[in-house]
Amino acid sequence: MNRVATVVGVVALAARNRGLRRVELAFAAFNGAEWGAWVAMLVYGYGHGGATGAAAIALIQLVPSALLAPSLSTLADRKRPGRVLLAGYAAQALSMGAVAAAIALSAPALVVFALAPMVNLAITVPRPAQAALLPSLVTRPIELSAANVVSSWMESLSVLIAPAACGVLLGVGGPQLAIAAMGALALAGAVLVAPLPGPHPIPAEDGELAPGVLQDVRESMAMIGSDPAARLLVGLLGAQFVLIGALDLLYVVLAISVLDMGQSGAGYLNAAFGAGGLIGGVITAALVGRRHLAPLLVCGIAASGAALVTLGAHPTVASAFLLLAVAGIGRAVFDVAGRTLLQRVARPDMLARVFGLLESLMNACLAVGSLLVPILIAASGPRAALAGAGALLLLLIVLTGRRLLAVDEAADVPVVEISLLRSIPLFAALQAPALETLGRALEPVDAVAGTPLMREGEEGDRYYAIAEGAVEVTRNGAHVAELGRGEGVGEIALLEDVPRTATVTVIEDARLYGLGKEPFLLAVTGHPPADRAARRVVQARRDQLAQADAG
Repeated sequence: MNRVATVVGVVALAARNRGLRRVELAFAAFNGAEWGAWVAMLVYGYGHGGATGAAAIALIQLVPSALLAPSLSTLADRKRPGRVLLAGYAAQALSMGAVAAAIALSAPALVVFALAPMVNLAITVPRPAQAALLPSLVTRPIELSAANVVSSWMESLSVLIAPAACGVLLGVGGPQLAIAAMGALALAGAVLVAPLPGPHPIPAEDGELAPGVLQDVRESMAMIGSDPAARLLVGLLGAQFVLIGALDLLYVVLAISVLDMGQSGAGYLNAAFGAGGLIGGVITAALVGRRHLAPLLVCGIAASGAALVTLGAHPTVASAFLLLAVAGIGRAVFDVAGRTLLQRVARPDMLARVFGLLESLMNACLAVGSLLVPILIAASGPRAALAGAGALLLLLIVLTGRRLLAVDEAADVPVVEISLLRSIPLFAALQAPALETLGRALEPVDAVAGTPLMREGEEGDRYYAIAEGAVEVTRNGAHVAELGRGEGVGEIALLEDVPRTATVTVIEDARLYGLGKEPFLLAVTGHPPADRAARRVVQARRDQLAQADAG
């Protein structure tokens, strides 16, 4: 019941803001259209050339996106983000409508293949545009955090729901009906965001645009090239998209040629993998905060690889759904653990660009995976191709396992700071990635007895967690409380945006960790259980202050 209440609370918070409500509903439509159209296009390609045709239509969509996505993603920095978002959704709808019309009118396959790249290019625009638009729609930090949480959930659910819905549409009316329906979803997204133009772009100095994308890419590649740990992890995380690109085609081949499930079966098999991903996300949330992540990486790769090898050896409808779900679980654990470990080893000043480069590599790696499938099928058949994809993952363990363990051992993790945060009720409910982020943001403060930490009436700009020693809280000179390790001070001024309500003085030499206002608010108010814990702490503090005033 607590988990259900948390989900409902976050969704309700985002839904109360009219602008956020429009953006989130549009994002749900966009994700559904993206995944559904991708499956339908692969089915069409398979019908016009088998596995080679499916691979060809995948490559035709992915290669231009891999080359142009970094440049397209900067549009939201140069134009009003709401207008860029509207244009992206409209282009997505128009391109899907054109493809659906061409298929329905029995146009030559070359026409459909020529229109296909426009679909994927339109899909590269909305995510960065939405990220730029959201801050202009909120009035409180908690709304922004809730909106990002809801967006993440919708993206995960789309991997499960959209392919299954597409499977039904494929069975009823073929690729043309499925793609047309996905285009209608994208059009609905465009209508929803039309009233939200967003802020005007901030001009760069001397009227010039910010330094180009190519410079950032070069710097990121140079950083990765000089850092073996980052290079290893980026390579592994890129390898998963080779697998996903291969699986997208293998779903079609498996459903139609091996299991006799028909065109709709491709969508259902894709949904099974997505369902495993959702389960894997839940598992990862409980495990990722551990000190060592390399074992999780290895287990995730091994689970996915073993599941695919087993499915290739004994393919049945029942085993396909079960083993693809297992592969999805393993992939989710591998992906989240790998990204978290990359955060630990990458240079802080290059982290955003490293992850941006990783995202730009996704389409290229998907294309490689799509290209491998027809080669493997031609060489040894679809079952062997499936088993071969799994065997490649198992080979990764052999080739990289020892280096992964070494990287994991040397990773920069604020273990002491995380342990302290976990001991404080206000932060105890946060998940591991959020705790690691906060741990890195903490600043150590050593204070001797008699030092005033904060004074009543002054502006509050940080929270203090107490690692050693003790402090006294007073109000109007009257004693309120004495606090020690595992407790903190300063939350009322930050959460309620009011002046300090009390004076805090160190009474025993202390080791404290300061946390700035912005990371404190983003972490606490963006996570409903932590927000509720914070409100309880504030109420208890208020009660103590009231007793001091009455006394």
